[in-house]
Amino acid sequence: MALTLEAFAAQCKAALQDHPGTAGREKLCTLVREALKDADFVAAQIPEGTPERQVIYEDPELGFTVLAHAYAGAKTSGPHDHGPTWAIYGQAAGETVMSDFDCISRPDGLKSGKALRVRDYTLRPGDAHLYEPGVIHAPRRDGPTRLLRIEGLNMDRVKRLPYSEVQAAEV
Repeated sequence: MALTLEAFAAQCKAALQDHPGTAGREKLCTLVREALKDADFVAAQIPEGTPERQVIYEDPELGFTVLAHAYAGAKTSGPHDHGPTWAIYGQAAGETVMSDFDCISRPDGLKSGKALRVRDYTLRPGDAHLYEPGVIHAPRRDGPTRLLRIEGLNMDRVKRLPYSEVQAAEV
């Protein structure tokens, strides 16, 4: 029997309640990887025509949000974190090249933060990766991709401040 969104959300909630902090979020990564193996679940949650960002579940008690993302073509995002919360990126289709950054300085008022790229890696279908609060990263998609993501809070309601990438010589 195919996994349902309701069952997936219930598993996520139980993991976060049973294992507070990083341990629960790592358990969510495992749940996302398992969900991505279920072709019927992926097809139902990230169907043709899914927008670039669509909230498909928001937990009324814990506040975590499950999102579907579909990108028709290439798309690059600059360095960012998820403010006071965490995020899990689960690659359903296509590939995302992720870059991790060291924080040189945090944003301050109207001044953007500075971040130094330290590594690049590729998320492939079935991969899930946790970004803890304050961890700076940047995705690049060179073609069509689909993702299942979980945010600790709905980022639609969180103000984030920008980062600029700097080169090692500028540090």
